[in-house]
Amino acid sequence: MSPPPMMAALNACCYSPRMLALDPTDDLARPAFKDAASCTLWLGQLQLTNLNLALAALRKQLDEFNRCALKGSDRLQTLEVLRETISLVQADTGRKLAGKKLPLSDDEFILLLTISSLWQSFLNGYLRCLQGAETGDKALTGYIALLCQRAMHYSGLQITNFLRAGCEPDAKSWQQFHALYAHIEAIELHNEKVPDEYDYAGQPISASTLYASTLLMHRARFLGLSRTQYRVVERWLNLWSDALTITPRCSVSKSDAPPLGIDLSSAHGLQSLQHAVDKDCMRFIAMVPLSKQIRVKTILLQQGQLPQQAALGNELSSKECVTLLNKLHACWCEAQADSLAETARKVPHVQLCIGLEKIYSQLAQKPFRPVKDKSTSQQDARRQIETFGRVLDSTGQHALQELGFVPEEWQVDQDDLMTARLLRTMSHGERLGVNQLVSVFTPNNSQQHKLAWVHMISVTRSGYLYMGLNYLLGQPQPISIRGDTSNESVQSGSAAALMLPAFESAKLPASLILPRDWFATGRTLDLLLANGSKQKVTLGFSVDKGSDFERVSFTPL
Repeated sequence: MSPPPMMAALNACCYSPRMLALDPTDDLARPAFKDAASCTLWLGQLQLTNLNLALAALRKQLDEFNRCALKGSDRLQTLEVLRETISLVQADTGRKLAGKKLPLSDDEFILLLTISSLWQSFLNGYLRCLQGAETGDKALTGYIALLCQRAMHYSGLQITNFLRAGCEPDAKSWQQFHALYAHIEAIELHNEKVPDEYDYAGQPISASTLYASTLLMHRARFLGLSRTQYRVVERWLNLWSDALTITPRCSVSKSDAPPLGIDLSSAHGLQSLQHAVDKDCMRFIAMVPLSKQIRVKTILLQQGQLPQQAALGNELSSKECVTLLNKLHACWCEAQADSLAETARKVPHVQLCIGLEKIYSQLAQKPFRPVKDKSTSQQDARRQIETFGRVLDSTGQHALQELGFVPEEWQVDQDDLMTARLLRTMSHGERLGVNQLVSVFTPNNSQQHKLAWVHMISVTRSGYLYMGLNYLLGQPQPISIRGDTSNESVQSGSAAALMLPAFESAKLPASLILPRDWFATGRTLDLLLANGSKQKVTLGFSVDKGSDFERVSFTPL
């Protein structure tokens, strides 16, 4: 007797059957619903105002439902009824992690795992249907292609669930993802397109397209895509399904985009061709068709076509589409060196200051002291005596260390005039977020800083932080600012700030780096410069805005 198709597929690629194995059903299981009709009634009573309770209820009932012995047709129909509600709850819950600083806090990481576990429970339901269809359930025989597409979709969502939270997927999620594709390929349904009215607006989509697009989105994780860009690129890849071909062999030409490899026995995503090994579990995505697709779209936009006319949607302007297409082409279709997040190597180190006040303190070699009245100063002195046994000196590195103004050490993956990529291998350190202000300097030159803002940040599987920076030109100078206002939307008093000098070669005038909520057009501020001189300025317009800073133009009075 030959083994079931799922087992044959796993054995063919030397996988552990545990990756797709399911627990046996249990006669003691008591789910709140056992068919589509009772599930619809139960969903009508589910309170969605409290997401945590809704998430817990869905997970509990889905696990009970998966344990219950049911007819295959009832199981499939019930899962299809659950799709919309589960996706809505997962999306709303996932928004709680959007834009969070990394690494995630313990509570945030638990929430990430909770979302992932619900996707796993939902996937298990479709895998049980697939198992039933392949072991003789005639009611499901005509739905095997649909079950493969659904299983691939929800296995892929486990991967993207981590990516959207800025974290590298765990090994088990990757192994399951690859094992599932290997099975679908073995039964020759990987290219079968299935309409999906809920997730893809009725567009037919295959398991192969879902697999390849998830892998490519993972490879693009270091591009620093915004949520809108991420959603747009996902849709583009689904529309470009004909350009996504996965094969067991590949050909290479010097003038063409090199293929990308997939080791189906690994716990990782796509890899460059130089890492590919000659074994049965290797697959390849031919990148030439996708390269041509991207280049054609780019040319059409440059010739004046609108994004809608080029089938690129209406979320981004033509200029934004061209920039994004060029980034994607470089990431997917051009040879790329491994990042430090993927392959360790000996590299130089730099020091990093995080946040405007710490950057000011490092440059000024003293902590910022806001202008206070006498009573407040006396209170600060008493607190310092209670904590440190003395009033701290306002100058010197010793005082900076005592107050926590100590820069972090990062490894340099790439560093040029306008961008950099760095890796922090310390197990501790500050949390960082996108659009946050930092400064970079070498250990032997603490006064020459390169000011930058974070445009991409990710957590590696080892728990390290990997980030991409965009530099602001010019050597920053520490200044103090003071301003009064009757405008409640802006801050008043005094604060640490920075001044960037004019950069003549780039035709950039001098600018100020202010804390958030200090800028208002036409506002007058008093500046105290590093040399002790004072200056009064009028603010002009906002040039850049980050999460903790705003770069603005000014005119001296």
